[in-house]
Amino acid sequence: MTIKPDLSAQIPAELGAVHFVGIGGSGMSGIARLMLGDGHRVTGSDVRDSANIAALRELGAEIAIGHDAANLGDDIDTVVVTGALWEDNPEYRLALERGLPVLHRSLALAALIAGRRLVSVAGAHGKTTSTGMIVTGLLALGEDPNFVNGGVIEGLGVSSAAGAGELFVVEADESDGSFLLYDTSVALITNVDPDHLDHYGSRDAFEQAFVSFGDGARELVVVSSDDAGAKRVTERLSHERVVTFGQAADATVRVHSVETDGPVSFAVDYAGATYRATLLIPGLHNAINAAGAFAVLVGLGFDPEASLAGIARFAGTGRRFELHGTVGGVSVYDDYAHHPTEVAAALAAARTVVGEGRIIAVHQPHTYSRTQTFAKEFAEVLEQYADETVVLDVYGAREDPVPGVTGALVSERFADPAHVAFEPDWQRAADYAARIARDGDFVITLGCGDVYRIVPQLLGSLERERG
Repeated sequence: MTIKPDLSAQIPAELGAVHFVGIGGSGMSGIARLMLGDGHRVTGSDVRDSANIAALRELGAEIAIGHDAANLGDDIDTVVVTGALWEDNPEYRLALERGLPVLHRSLALAALIAGRRLVSVAGAHGKTTSTGMIVTGLLALGEDPNFVNGGVIEGLGVSSAAGAGELFVVEADESDGSFLLYDTSVALITNVDPDHLDHYGSRDAFEQAFVSFGDGARELVVVSSDDAGAKRVTERLSHERVVTFGQAADATVRVHSVETDGPVSFAVDYAGATYRATLLIPGLHNAINAAGAFAVLVGLGFDPEASLAGIARFAGTGRRFELHGTVGGVSVYDDYAHHPTEVAAALAAARTVVGEGRIIAVHQPHTYSRTQTFAKEFAEVLEQYADETVVLDVYGAREDPVPGVTGALVSERFADPAHVAFEPDWQRAADYAARIARDGDFVITLGCGDVYRIVPQLLGSLERERG
């Protein structure tokens, strides 16, 4: 059983020396980086080494691999945790025994944000990309924002940084309601596709959280005009200043003339004028993400043409259609997509650039509850957008196993079983994908668990099969 963090815990006036349990994650490592920049001594632990941990060590963090009570030094003043932590974690248990302040990572971030003009980006999908676009646009406009993103921003090489400006941009996590903790000035809602119902209990409660998030923004709420859930949220908002974005005819920022043959190009209508851009990344969904980022920047008072030109410099984020290598004419990509809507968007974008090649999806279902709820939808989008699919077993994350819930729930729902294989063994899965791959094909791993760790095995299998 994972912990239930106390989101009402009081933030100490002085955090002192801070220990992060699970410091290697994208969100935790970003906050730790800012803590180091703020002059705090930072220690931490994680189950495995990573590039994030190596970067933090270079900045002075002391990090142990493996969770052990001995990692929590006697001189630690504050402990930061995530909701993915198990209740029997020895460092967490010792922190409670000592009576140390134990803060959910969102509270630690709130401590860093205090007094800044905050842009919070929330939504079931597109948060990381939209946050990266806003940050990239601000930098191009000559601003120096503070930011914490859920993935490394290509071109910057980091997921967070301390800036000298008044603006602070964060990817705000709706999964456990912690996005409601922040004192937000500008709220961006990318979409409100039902997710995290294990926490909220119902779609209505999930959508109500976004209503509270939007109405809580001091200056402005920017919300999708296209997503069904976002439209229901918009109808319930009481905010004085609501800006919509998307392809809908009545959107405040309307996207049209979209061309998806390669890097996506599009036009945006805003305030009686039309602006055009070509991004460095593919996909209709990214044209819409760019429109949301544009709405935020013009809402902050920046010039529309310069804002869109700045956003167009965005080159993507880590684990979003990220190329890891090409062997024998077969390219291997990794993508964070873990919801049917995200999988559809990622594969549709891949389709625009794969040319005559085929798409081989390697899908790792994430959490037992999501797999159980969306098995049919995953099967439908994988069968529609991929030519071949390999389904791995479920990555449980914060959840205990559920009897009978495996990756087979997805593979068994394919209408044509000839184009799907359920393979829990990663090496056999990699060998199978390599065996069926042909020149020009894309192999794309999909999931927000640890599926990216199969990429070296895929490349190795391709080398043996085609090298």
